[in-house]
Parts: sequence; structure tokens; C-alpha cells
Amino acid sequence: MKNLINVEEAIGVKFNNSTLIQTALTHSSYAKQFKDAQYNERLEFLGDSVLQLCITEYLFVNYKNKSEGELTKIRSLIVCENSLYKVARKINLSEFIRMSRGEELTGGRERISIQADAVEAVLAAIYLDRGIEEANKFIMEKFMDIISKAVQNKIILDFKTKLQELLQVNGEVNITYELIKYEGPPHHRKFFVSVFLADKEMGKGLGYSKKEAEQNAAKEALINLEAIDE
Repeated sequence: MKNLINVEEAIGVKFNNSTLIQTALTHSSYAKQFKDAQYNERLEFLGDSVLQLCITEYLFVNYKNKSEGELTKIRSLIVCENSLYKVARKINLSEFIRMSRGEELTGGRERISIQADAVEAVLAAIYLDRGIEEANKFIMEKFMDIISKAVQNKIILDFKTKLQELLQVNGEVNITYELIKYEGPPHHRKFFVSVFLADKEMGKGLGYSKKEAEQNAAKEALINLEAIDE
């Protein structure tokens, strides 16, 4: 596999069977272009279960004072697309994903779902190649910061709602999101949005959709207000 050494260094695992990690990092669009290539959707299915098991066991063993309902809520914040995407970004996984030229031109390499799915597939590859202990080691190393924030209820999935709740605690206020500009071709456009409280700019955000840019603007506003950690 091209860049196998770099992939192993980024992941922190040396593979006995390089075909597993190659498949884990192959998007379905690449397999459609190159008919003999195996792609990662089946590995995603397995990786999700591996992640669920390891996180469930960790929470069960380490948080004996929390109820089943509390543990389920915490786990849902950890085992989700947003958390998987954060791990993908942490190890720069997107640069190693094989995809078709067309998928890449339409922003596939930056797509949250593709990166999140690849992390699940990588987990499955580690599990199949090195066993559950090595998979659990990877999870504990890469997800520990996310686990800690989830336990402390510091993970926010909807920054716009959080900002609105914070600013409207003493009554209605005028919060607006304004599209400042956009760049790039229609199939790979970047949107730049600012969020305002009345006429005061509270934060700026960039995204590959207006919705994503608005969420990022709200997140920056919350950071500026010291309501959340960066």
C-alpha cells in the first residue's frame, strides 16, 4: 500500500496484514472506479461494534456511581460521527483515504461522514489484525480526551442552540447569522458566516455548507464568551 509506513505512524499500529488497512482506507467511490478494489463499508460495521464494546466496558468499570441511563447518554456522546471525525482530524486520516477523483473534486476528502467512517473501518482492521487489546489501546489513546469531556458533559453537538440558550437567559435577544462570502466552484464551495448579537459580531465560522459554517460561527462565539473550551 502506498504510504503504508506513514499510515502506520499516524495510527500508531504496525499491521501484519497490510490488505486490511488498505481496505479500511478505501472509499466505495474508488472501488467503483477500480473494480477489483475492496472498500471499507463492511469494516465500518464491525468497527462500530468494537468501539461500542470498548467504550461500554471502560465506562462500566470506571464509573460505578453512574446509572445505566447516565452511562448510555455518555456513550452516545463518545460513539458518534462528530467524535469519530475529531479522531480522524487528530491523526490526519483523510490524507490517506483512497477515493475516486470525482469524489475528491466534490469535497469528499473533507467530508465529515467519510472521515468518521474511515476511523470505524480502521478500528475493525486493528481488531482483525492485532486483536481486541490493540484495538482497545488505540481507542483509549485517541478517544480519552473525548471520553473525559463526555463524562463532564462538556460535549456540545448543537452550538447554535447552546449559544441561543446562553444569550437568551435573561429574555429574548436578536441573534442573526450572516453569509459574508463564499469561495470555490459549486461542487466544492466554502461558506463564511458571522453570527451577530444585535449589531455586534460574536464569532465567525467556515464550512462546506451554510449550516456547518453557522455551527462553527456559534462555536467560536461560545469560545469567545468562555462558555466552552476550544
